[in-house]
Amino acid sequence: MASVKILLYKNKQNSKGKYPIVLRITKDRIPKYKFLEYIDLKDWNEEKTEVRQSHHSYKLLNNLIDNEYVRAKNLILDFEAKDKNFTANQLMTILKGNRDSMNFSKLAKEYLKEKKSSNKRGYSSCVSRVEKFKEFLKGDDIHFENITESLIKRYEVYMKVNGLKSKTSRANCLSVVRTIFNKAITEGIVDSEYYPFGKRKFKIKHGKTLKIGLDKEEIKRIEILELEEGSTTWHTRNVFLFSFYLAGIRISDTLHLKWQDIQSGRLYYQMGKNEKPDSLELPRKALHILSLYEKDKMSHTDFIFPELKKANLKDAKDIERKINSAGAKFNQHLKKIAKQAKINKKLTNHISRHSFGNIAGANIPVQMLQKLYRHSHLSTTIGYQSNFDHTKTDEALNTVLDF
Repeated sequence: MASVKILLYKNKQNSKGKYPIVLRITKDRIPKYKFLEYIDLKDWNEEKTEVRQSHHSYKLLNNLIDNEYVRAKNLILDFEAKDKNFTANQLMTILKGNRDSMNFSKLAKEYLKEKKSSNKRGYSSCVSRVEKFKEFLKGDDIHFENITESLIKRYEVYMKVNGLKSKTSRANCLSVVRTIFNKAITEGIVDSEYYPFGKRKFKIKHGKTLKIGLDKEEIKRIEILELEEGSTTWHTRNVFLFSFYLAGIRISDTLHLKWQDIQSGRLYYQMGKNEKPDSLELPRKALHILSLYEKDKMSHTDFIFPELKKANLKDAKDIERKINSAGAKFNQHLKKIAKQAKINKKLTNHISRHSFGNIAGANIPVQMLQKLYRHSHLSTTIGYQSNFDHTKTDEALNTVLDF
């Protein structure tokens, strides 16, 4: 149950010695306050919770108090009638900022600001995806009730026509709109009945790409290449193999690793994509790669690999820019490595992950692979591993043609 109370907040005075009249909402024993007006202590009637006639604007202030009280009570009744979960903070956010009329652009701006301040990865990508939707709207703003299923379908067509041929790229743009809409529902800006995504509505479909990893012999050929120590190609191979040795850690996670993440021969880190924490024993080959970089270790909190050593860690955009730049550089040198190792497959940073999946095949239980990949859902692992484990289909094909 939530309660609403009007009171004079005597724990706070302004510079003129006056006290604020406040609206207090309490839910689950958590109070939230909205300050209405400052008055002298003598002008407050504690028993009637109203401003005394001694105040020159007592009628105006008492009307304000009544209106704010009724508005808060009605807001609570509305949430309860719809059987919606809510917090005191959500209610106060609506009462303070008129967020029930918040449009997409304003909330998107808040969302991006929060993402940037928390240094979460993918900030720049989210900015461009928000801009893509605003471009579709031709600069006009839109309230969440008007983001309908039909509008989302038109937006998807718009992206196809205007150069976004990749289904994955379109899905990423749609996912950002969905995330901001979910934020609007959570904060009580729009009712969930207007939600245009999900079951029996618009489903975001991510494109499927052919995933081809290296085999054991190809990995060995990369390992034994004679490369100049300290060169960019040498460094690229180290990062690629280190990722592979640890079940294909993504490049952004690899570059974020610090020496403090290594404890008693184990790696402790949090995956950037879904923020899942994990710990892995470092294989002998991974420990050898770490030993190659120990001479550059400045402190326990220093990055293992050099790409983020000079990054502004308070600027998510700078971090993302340096990771993207490193990824592009590595991919160029991986092409050279593929050529030198006589590998005809496409070789990129992410192929380290595909290579682990390819070599694992059906030899490791899928539940264990889920842990190694840091997937949140087993179905994700099953779907991912189906790209590499062709044992049953091969057996079926050979059974039919065995004559």
